[in-house]
Amino acid sequence: MHCPALPDGFDFTDPDLLQHRVPLSELAELRQAQPVRWIPQSGNVAGFQDEGYWAVTRHADVRYVSTHPELFSSTVNTAIIRFNEHIRRDSIDAQRLILLNMDPPEHTRVRQIVQRGFTPRSIRALEQRLRDRAAGIVAAARELDGPFDFVTSVACELPLQAIAELIGIPQDDRTKIFDWSNKMIAYDDPEYAITEEVSSQSAAELISYAMTMAADRKQCPAHDIVSTLVAAEDQGNLNSDEFGFFVLMLAVAGNETTRNAITHGMHAFLTHPEQWELYKRERPSTAAEEIVRWATPVFAFQRTATQDTELGGQTIRKGERVGLFYASANHDPEVFDRPDEFDVTRDPNPHLGFGGGGPHFCLGKSLAVLEIDLIFNAIADAMPGLRLVGDPRRLRSAWINGVKELRVAVE
Repeated sequence: MHCPALPDGFDFTDPDLLQHRVPLSELAELRQAQPVRWIPQSGNVAGFQDEGYWAVTRHADVRYVSTHPELFSSTVNTAIIRFNEHIRRDSIDAQRLILLNMDPPEHTRVRQIVQRGFTPRSIRALEQRLRDRAAGIVAAARELDGPFDFVTSVACELPLQAIAELIGIPQDDRTKIFDWSNKMIAYDDPEYAITEEVSSQSAAELISYAMTMAADRKQCPAHDIVSTLVAAEDQGNLNSDEFGFFVLMLAVAGNETTRNAITHGMHAFLTHPEQWELYKRERPSTAAEEIVRWATPVFAFQRTATQDTELGGQTIRKGERVGLFYASANHDPEVFDRPDEFDVTRDPNPHLGFGGGGPHFCLGKSLAVLEIDLIFNAIADAMPGLRLVGDPRRLRSAWINGVKELRVAVE
């Protein structure tokens, strides 16, 4: 089999790479010729005191790893594929308290509790309020004088307001959540001048905020999801610490990812005007799923092998890390017809933008799809002539396909 000739030192998790582009061409070459490939790392650049990871690029293999937690652990090294060379091991291990980084059976216990907040009934109860909020967000953006940043004026607002609605955070506090979550994931981007210590401090402040909220609800229950999740702890609910880490996960998984999906989706529409015209005319229900496939806000997560095993013709040893490259899986021509085309009528669309199935399939998928659908319907109604006035400014990150700024204007 032909071995793809990547440049010496090429690393798919290099934050400088993702700041400039998603390396789809290199991923496509691996996917075809060597779908499971060892990527060496030197100098402890990822913070794991090891020599690299296996890049998994095919849709089928990403699904296999995701659905076999007994072979591929989220807990051993967490799901984050790259920290930095300065992180302490105890800081990595502390993140095992987040649902994203748990394995069954502990993951099963916590997920069964928190999914009470994401039932179809819970999401339906939010729909009209979020529809009104989407309309209000877009109306406010339309009134801005001249070009504006789509990220801060539109894309970030509905996910933040949805989280506030869902767990009862006062809407006035949503800017705190925005600031804390930005600092937690932006330590690789020098523009923000955020150190690992600032990132950790932001996480601690968010957890403390959530724990205080949980304690208040235990004393004075309200008709919200917080009360449901923390009341009667001895009857299978979350303790205050667990609730704090759950809110931390929501701040990233429910805020950063949906915000970036919306931003990438708007950019895709405005660079594919025929799709924007089709959407405005027909409002296909399939659009949100295609936006997530196209955007793939989480570029990659990882697992760690719990025993020697084989994948894609390669022997993976116990303790070796395995990178799940969702962006590659979502462009796999064995699964998607014309995968490099943005098509909001695509159906079926078995993308892995919400994870590869298994225990870590996105808990908030229904809410995210609803938010994306509502905000683009609102934009199509109130700002149908939106246009780009600049290229997106991308986040420097090892694993988030993020956009910091997207300048647009209303015609």
